[in-house]
Amino acid sequence: MASIFGFRSRDPARDRQTDISRLDRLAKLLDQIAAEVEAEKNGLENRYRTKATNAAFLVEAMENGAASSSRSSEVSELTKSILNYERRIVALARQNELMKDLRHSLDAIFDESAQRSSTAKGDFAEPAAGTG
Repeated sequence: MASIFGFRSRDPARDRQTDISRLDRLAKLLDQIAAEVEAEKNGLENRYRTKATNAAFLVEAMENGAASSSRSSEVSELTKSILNYERRIVALARQNELMKDLRHSLDAIFDESAQRSSTAKGDFAEPAAGTG
């Protein structure tokens, strides 16, 4: 597009395509990060269940006399691990929510951009025959 001042601007369709491409890359990155967070959370939850089960059986065995009370340090270690897993799982859940919120915001930008694009096309439409 040329203007009377010699300034050339890009075609709005090209700008839209550039914006869509950039937003699409961002969407893919957010999806990748969300998948990484979910995979880590799932792995931690599996290890958490194993540690919790081991701790429960060990405590039960100690109470029944099947295991010596000298294994209480092992119970302490398992308890510490369980608490660390719980903290990390909570942190990952917050990260997951953030990814969902960011993705929702990005989807809203896509929708808004598409809406503006279709409105802009209507604004610059050729006049109908018999008008103006």
